[in-house]
Amino acid sequence: MRPKPFHPEIYNGDPRFVKNRHDGCIWHRCENRTLYADTDRSAVVYHANYLRYFEFGRASLMRELAYPYVDIEASGYVYPIIELGIKYYSPLYYDDAMWVHTRPGNLGKVKLSFDYVIIHGQTGEIVCTGFTEHCALNSAGRPVGIDEKTQKLWEIFPK
Repeated sequence: MRPKPFHPEIYNGDPRFVKNRHDGCIWHRCENRTLYADTDRSAVVYHANYLRYFEFGRASLMRELAYPYVDIEASGYVYPIIELGIKYYSPLYYDDAMWVHTRPGNLGKVKLSFDYVIIHGQTGEIVCTGFTEHCALNSAGRPVGIDEKTQKLWEIFPK
């Protein structure tokens, strides 16, 4: 199965954000490189490590939108993952460069999601696509509404 086309172009002169020529969606992007420790016996990146790359993209997006996780937690909220999905298309190997693209997904009353596309840094091939869904919890671990600052970020992120 082939992924939907993804052709990122720098958005508004800021290399941290790209616009997909195919569908017009705006994505935050950050660069990463695989470590030897990320690979398995077959010399490819172990499948679960892509979730770490998703976290890297998510944390980078929130930090660059001026609301890092440390501030979210300091305000009394946590957003654990309650569901995730990933589709793999081509492998990464040791020391491969990658672009991790992340964008805010759905926003509900107590749940929100992020979408991801990882691109091979040299070939431009789509490595994988995925999503994570999170639930807002207060410091006591009870579900609560999404905090106002996060809601605002979802509203102002370029569509």
